[in-house]
Amino acid sequence: MPDFLSVVLRALSFVLLFQAAGVAIFVALFGRRLDRSRDAVRRMGQAAALAGVVVVAGHYALEAARMAGDMSGIWDPTLQGMVWHSPSRAAMLCRLLGLLLVAVGLQATGNRGTIMAVGGAVLSTGAFTLMGHTSVNVHRGALATLLLIHLLIVAFWFGALGPLYLASLRETPARAFDLIERFTAGATWLVPVILLAGVAMAALLLPNMAALLEPYGRLLIAKIVGFALLMALAAANRWRLGPALAEGTMRSAQRFRQSVAAEYVLIATILTITAIMTSFFSPNP
Repeated sequence: MPDFLSVVLRALSFVLLFQAAGVAIFVALFGRRLDRSRDAVRRMGQAAALAGVVVVAGHYALEAARMAGDMSGIWDPTLQGMVWHSPSRAAMLCRLLGLLLVAVGLQATGNRGTIMAVGGAVLSTGAFTLMGHTSVNVHRGALATLLLIHLLIVAFWFGALGPLYLASLRETPARAFDLIERFTAGATWLVPVILLAGVAMAALLLPNMAALLEPYGRLLIAKIVGFALLMALAAANRWRLGPALAEGTMRSAQRFRQSVAAEYVLIATILTITAIMTSFFSPNP
């Protein structure tokens, strides 16, 4: 039971963290182009950040239960002390502080709020470099850099889906099309870096090609397949569904929102696979 609850909370914390961080980045880059949906987008990011604080703290509390093998470990001060003095403490504190900065920054207005929110996004995603397989590898410096780039672009992509969905609902067709056009123009160059950074990290982490047949490698392949599907959906949005929004028809807007929702589910699924990988498996035998 502790293992199951832990991976569920870990996956949910990933979804909430990347959504909150991504909304902060989206507002910084495209917030001025939002009109009717600006406040709703900010509230979306705040809600994700505050929910993320609760889930991250809950997942951290469960680490002692995992060590004990049952839920009673939560109340064991010795085990909780061991968790507190482990590398996971620094990562947890960075995530909590980063999410709080995102929530406060999205509430504020002006450049100060934007800087605070983006700083929180970088801090919360950067926390992933403080623990895990990349932090104990001989190539730690290169892996930390690749991982941070990888995760920031994932946040940029994932966090933009909710705002784009709202924009297609609330903004005029012309404004929604302009926003989507500008987002996809940047994403076209950035999103492939996710794959390149991921492949580079796999090359540094995996001891050999045979490791792809182990559970960690199989889950890695599943993530790559999911990414390929995402690229197909993103291409459809870039060249067909996004431009169709300019027509202003209900059908074109509905098809775009369906595609965005599918992207959201796919990325959430990939984040869940990542939570399982990092909870139970290692790239080394």
